[in-house]
Amino acid sequence: MCNSEGRQGLVSRKVWSLLAEKGGTAAAGFSFQGAEVLKQRDERGNEYYFVPTEVPVCLDYPKYLPEMNGHFGAFDIAGMVTWHEGGSAPPKVLTVHSIGDVKAGVYGPTNPVYSRNLLRAMARGRAAFGLDEYEVMTEATHWSGSHVSGTPAELMRQFPVPMLDIEVGSAPGGWDNPEACRALAEALLQVFDSDEKRLRNILCLGGTHFEANFSQAVFTDWQTGEGAETFGVSHVLANQWLVSGEYEKERGLAFASAAVEAIAGGIEAVAFHDKLKGCYKDLARALGEKYGVPILKHQRLRNPAEIQW
Repeated sequence: MCNSEGRQGLVSRKVWSLLAEKGGTAAAGFSFQGAEVLKQRDERGNEYYFVPTEVPVCLDYPKYLPEMNGHFGAFDIAGMVTWHEGGSAPPKVLTVHSIGDVKAGVYGPTNPVYSRNLLRAMARGRAAFGLDEYEVMTEATHWSGSHVSGTPAELMRQFPVPMLDIEVGSAPGGWDNPEACRALAEALLQVFDSDEKRLRNILCLGGTHFEANFSQAVFTDWQTGEGAETFGVSHVLANQWLVSGEYEKERGLAFASAAVEAIAGGIEAVAFHDKLKGCYKDLARALGEKYGVPILKHQRLRNPAEIQW
C-alpha cells in the first residue's frame, strides 16, 4: 500500500490505519524496502501481508520487483490499494481491475475467483456501512506504469502472482470517506471467501472504462441442473484501447489471445459489447473459433441460463 503523503496515498493510508485499528495484525518478521511488513492470519489459516511502499508498485517495477518476487512470488493473489480519479468516472465508486497494457498487448496474470470475491465483499461492505451513493464495479483492464513513469509493460509479467488494482474513487469526496475505505479494508480480508459457485470465465471486449454490463455480470448468478453458476470477470478490454492498440490489424488476435492466456482457468466464452465496430466483432469471432467457445453479445449476459456453453 502506498503510504505517500500525496494524492497517491490518500486511500491506502486510511486503509492501512483501519486494518491496524481492527486488530489482529502483527509484525511479519521481515521488511520491504526497509519498511516493516505486517501480517494477519485468519481462523482458517489464510495469511495476509500488508506492505507499505513509497509509490504504487506499478510506477516503479524495477525498484520493487526483486523483493516482490523474493518475498511474495509464490502467493495466491496480490493487490495494489490505490485511488481512482477521472473526469468520466463514477464520482463515488469501489472498484477492482486486472492489470494489463491493452494497447501493447501485454497482460498480467489474473484469477477471476479473487476478483469476484473482492467485488462481492465490497458490495457487502457498501450495504453494511450505508454507502448508498457508491457503486461497486469492475473496471477495464489497464496499467498506469508505462504511461506515467515509462516503465516497460513487459515487467508486469515478471511477477507471476495475479495482481489486482483495488481502489476507491473517483474524486476527493469519495477518497476521503472513511466508511468507503473501511469497506475496502474489510474486503481485503475476504478475498478467499468463495461461495463455491461454478465460475464461467469470460473475456470481455468493448464498452467503456466502467462498463455496467460487465460489472453486473460479476453479480449475476443462475441455477442449472449441476448447481449454482456465475460469471468470472477479469480482463476487460475497453473499446478505447482496442482502437488505440489497433486490434483490427493482424496482431489483434495475438494481443487478445495474450489476455485469454493470462486468465487462470482459461475462458468459456467471449462477451463483446454490441456497439463495437464490425472489425472488433470479427476479432471476437476469431477468438471464439480459436478457443472453441461461444461469443456473446453483452445483452445475453443478462439471461445466462439460456446460454449454450
